[in-house]
Amino acid sequence: MLVLAGVTAMAMASCGGGGGGGTAAGDDKITMGFSQVGAESGWRTANTKSVQESAKAAGIELKFSDAQQKQENQIKAIRSFIQQRVDVIAFSPVVESGWDTVLKEAKNAKIPVILTDRAVDSPDTSLYKTFLGSDFVEEGRKAGKWLVEEFKDATGTVNIVELQGTTGSAPANDRKAGFAEVIQADPKFKVIASQTGDFTRAKGKEVMEAFLKAHPDIDVLYAHNDDMALGAIEAIEGAGKTPGKDIKIVSVDAVKDGMQALADGKINFIVECSPLLGPQLMDLAKKVVKGEQVPARVVTEETTFTQEQAKQALPSRQY
Repeated sequence: MLVLAGVTAMAMASCGGGGGGGTAAGDDKITMGFSQVGAESGWRTANTKSVQESAKAAGIELKFSDAQQKQENQIKAIRSFIQQRVDVIAFSPVVESGWDTVLKEAKNAKIPVILTDRAVDSPDTSLYKTFLGSDFVEEGRKAGKWLVEEFKDATGTVNIVELQGTTGSAPANDRKAGFAEVIQADPKFKVIASQTGDFTRAKGKEVMEAFLKAHPDIDVLYAHNDDMALGAIEAIEGAGKTPGKDIKIVSVDAVKDGMQALADGKINFIVECSPLLGPQLMDLAKKVVKGEQVPARVVTEETTFTQEQAKQALPSRQY
């Protein structure tokens, strides 16, 4: 476990993680309360593992709570962390809205808050110290740019279906917006159906089955994460079509199962969204507990993958 945590820490060094552990004030051990969205995908499981292992490696006591994709569970967890007088609170918000009251409670208790992976839409940015995570709008743009290039010579309408993430969540809102921004410049690209698949494989399959029944002429699937894309692949194959050929698929995440599907030609392009935020989170936690200034926004550096690039990356993929 400790060896893996070290590997994870080294991997994240290229994503802007600050090194320099042991920054806790004096010899006092830092206690972090962390509220996770849930375990809805392979990405989320890898994210949880990264946080837990990185806390152990950094000598930070972690109080972990799984919200099971319910905002009310996260609010209860944050209030519990406040009552326990933890040194710092970190959480990945289930949805963007509705956090001001509980975050003000944390602020009044003088407990700093770090947002991880997902943002909140509060206009009062003093309620949290920093937001660590991906640029979801840019991920959507990357998916859209691949699509535009892939179909640059197409003359007819390109019919697209979209599997959105959890309704109201930052990645769902932003990945949709970034994608739409890029493809709207060319009228041949038409999103004929767009519905949430809740970031899960089962729901992705269910919604894709409905899409296929309602729309026999689908050219492209844009999935907000790999798990939904993998569920959709089952539905496409069940309908007697070939994923990656009859229906081109572009997805976001680059988890191992998604990368394998890309290497196998069932997915055509993946935009990376790294879940290995643990080392950066622990570094930020140590700094905010000491009262040091940290950037208001810390963006993780990520790439994209074609089929050949997936084949090269798979042997050393950590998640």
